[in-house]
Amino acid sequence: MSGVGVDRSAAPVAEAALYLTFTLQGDAYALDIFHVTEILEQRPLTIVPMTPDFIRGVINLRGRAVPVIDLSLRFGHAETVIGKRTSIVIVTINEAVGADEPVSQQIGVLVDAVNKVVTFAPDDIEPAPAFGAGIRADYISGMAKRDHGFVVVLDIGKVLSIRDIAAINAAMAEATGPGEA
Repeated sequence: MSGVGVDRSAAPVAEAALYLTFTLQGDAYALDIFHVTEILEQRPLTIVPMTPDFIRGVINLRGRAVPVIDLSLRFGHAETVIGKRTSIVIVTINEAVGADEPVSQQIGVLVDAVNKVVTFAPDDIEPAPAFGAGIRADYISGMAKRDHGFVVVLDIGKVLSIRDIAAINAAMAEATGPGEA
C-alpha cells in the first residue's frame, strides 16, 4: 500500500495540561494541577515566631503542621487581605537534593481567590518575559493566553525552592521545639 510516509521517530506532540487558576492582588495566576493536593477555605493560622514575613503561620492538616505562605508577600507585594474568597492551596513540592532521596514537603499557599481548573495546550503558553511581570522572572514558567489577556503560569518549584523549604523547616523547628513542627 502506498501513501504518505509517517516519520515515527519524530518527537511526540506535547499534550495539553491542567492548571489551577487563582487571583492575587488582582492579577491572574496558574499552577500545574500536578502540584496541587487540595484547596481549603481560609482558616485561622497559628503564628510561628521568628519565621520569614511571608510565612503567615501554620495550619493543622490531619495532624501535621503545614506552613502557610502568603504568595503576595513572597512576590514582594502587600500582604493578602483576608476576604470571603481567600483560600489556602495545599501544594506538594518534590525536589532531589544531590544523591539523596527526593525531599517532599506540603506547603499552604494563601491566595485571594481560587478561580477554576483550565486546560492549556502547549501553543497557549508563551515563554516567560525577562522583566515586567511584577515578580522574579525565574518564578514564571510561561504566560498563558486567556480571554483577551494573559495568565502568569508559575513554576511553584522555584517559587518555593528547596532552600526555602529548608529555611521554613528550620525556623519552625527552632520556634516550636524539637519534634513538634
